[in-house]
Amino acid sequence: MSIYRLILNRIASALLTLLLVSLVIFIISDLLPGDAAQEMLGQSATPEQVAALRHDLGLDRPAYVRFGDWVGGIVSGDPGTSMVANMPVAEVIADRLPNTLRLAALTAAFTVPLSLLIGISAAMNRGGRLDRVLSISTLAMVAMPEFLVATLGVLIFSVKLRLLPSITMVTADQPWGEFLRSYTLPVLSLSVVVIAQMSRMTRAAVIDQLNQPYVEMAVLKGVGPVAIVRRHVLPNAIGPIINAMALSLSYLLGGAIIVETIFNYPGLASLMVNAVTSRDTPLLQACAMIFCSAYLLLLLAADIIAILANPRLHNK
Repeated sequence: MSIYRLILNRIASALLTLLLVSLVIFIISDLLPGDAAQEMLGQSATPEQVAALRHDLGLDRPAYVRFGDWVGGIVSGDPGTSMVANMPVAEVIADRLPNTLRLAALTAAFTVPLSLLIGISAAMNRGGRLDRVLSISTLAMVAMPEFLVATLGVLIFSVKLRLLPSITMVTADQPWGEFLRSYTLPVLSLSVVVIAQMSRMTRAAVIDQLNQPYVEMAVLKGVGPVAIVRRHVLPNAIGPIINAMALSLSYLLGGAIIVETIFNYPGLASLMVNAVTSRDTPLLQACAMIFCSAYLLLLLAADIIAILANPRLHNK
């Protein structure tokens, strides 16, 4: 299969996945008790007032009609209007999306080099003391959920030591020092599990290549271990490593929901949580599509890079 056909197949699968995800989220949100009209008017509203607002919002239409209208709007580039904010969903998301992208970029810039260093170091010393220490440490990190890491970080660095803020403030004219202090705890909270997962998968990919016959031949020729890894192992392990990076970075999408909520970070994940609370279905659907699209794009990029890095797979 050519790389072009692979890309087309991946894109078609991604579009079908997005449709199914949007359908599942719509059904689940529609099954939740209450709706946007009841949330906006509160418990003191009369049934007549709720019915009138539901009619104005179009919530009294059949579910399949509302879902079809939303899909048609997405195809035409219009994700609809937020029921709570009473403004286009695109404008609401445009205010929050850059903050989430900034948090993800900072986390990736911190986790990727450190994870590669840990994974390669553990693989080069497999079976040794360093490998055992790193393996036990990363295994313990995998078992620590984000909310626990974030809570402990706030307790230690914000409450006890008073070194870092417990709420992440985002302003346009924020000094660099304050910027770094604000983002330290959210980035560290997201990084713990990502570093553990990525480093363990990198270690496995490198060890798999170190067990190949060409590595044994290089050792017999007197090539040093660092040169073997740099010249022979990494070029052949780049595919699995890229896949490990993509899978680990996609984990940021789920972790960001917890971290943004704990630190009151004005990002897309916390916006989606608010949309669930207020039953704002158009906003919830749009946020979910962005997260799902980002996840699928990461996997597609990993597949393409893995094929381009291995010439033997170009014409398969």
